[in-house]
Amino acid sequence: MLILIHDSMGGNLPKAPYPPEVEITIDRARLAEADVVIFHLPDWRQGQMIVRSEWDWRFPFEKRPGQRWVGWSMECDEHYPWSRNIRFMRHFDLTMTYRLTSDAPVTYVIPSMMVEAFRRPPLEKYQPVLAASFVSSRFDHSGRQAYLRELGRHMTIDSYGTFMRNRVLPDDRGIPSKLAAIAHYRFTIAFENACSRDYVTEKFFEPLQAGSVPVYLGAPNIEDFAPGENCFISAADFPDPGKLAAFLKELAADEAAYSAYFAWRQEPFRQSFKRLLDLEAEPWLYRMCRALRTLR
Repeated sequence: MLILIHDSMGGNLPKAPYPPEVEITIDRARLAEADVVIFHLPDWRQGQMIVRSEWDWRFPFEKRPGQRWVGWSMECDEHYPWSRNIRFMRHFDLTMTYRLTSDAPVTYVIPSMMVEAFRRPPLEKYQPVLAASFVSSRFDHSGRQAYLRELGRHMTIDSYGTFMRNRVLPDDRGIPSKLAAIAHYRFTIAFENACSRDYVTEKFFEPLQAGSVPVYLGAPNIEDFAPGENCFISAADFPDPGKLAAFLKELAADEAAYSAYFAWRQEPFRQSFKRLLDLEAEPWLYRMCRALRTLR
């Protein structure tokens, strides 16, 4: 089976080994012979489609009879509204997105990185500032910039991202440096760039890996992704940023109450999180191939 990866996929290209019957190519000249074509949904725009009428949206090339098209994305569809448009999505035989209702979901859960990290005891919190923030994306459908700006008026936040930057990592080696930094903060601001169901990214999981308590703003069903009970603080539980800041200060001053946010690390994972671990235990390319065989 020849699979053409038509777009960049945001750097999420499948890693070898591939299923034995699969050949992967990024050569668009092989479009006509490909059995499967994977499209990265955010790479497309309405202007790239041939729009003949309100209901007749077409790609600028034809699908070969028997060819399967896959719509793939881990980006929030709030940012790319055409990926929620039925006139666009009807072209795809299979969807692979962050939504758990897609044909073959792809999530931000990484078992190889998370299981062991979630079991490690947290490090000592020596940072005098209570919370760290890493916000850089220009997307802000969640209103996180205004919320974070107001939160910063009520408490000090060390901001390492491009938004409200007041700190820099002394030796920035990417994710390892980020995790090492936030491991010594009591709280980590975990504000998604959109509040969409199932859109739970590394913003939530990285503090849990590092042993910091996420202060979360984002998916309304975040509980479905939490590995344990009482492992995060939801901004949605507070009427305004001032009340959230007051709670964080009070919690930080009560060592017993704060430590309770790490009790889950010694307990079995929630069943909902176990299902996500089981889902992601198999590489997404294998899951996609199995789903395609089911279509056939």
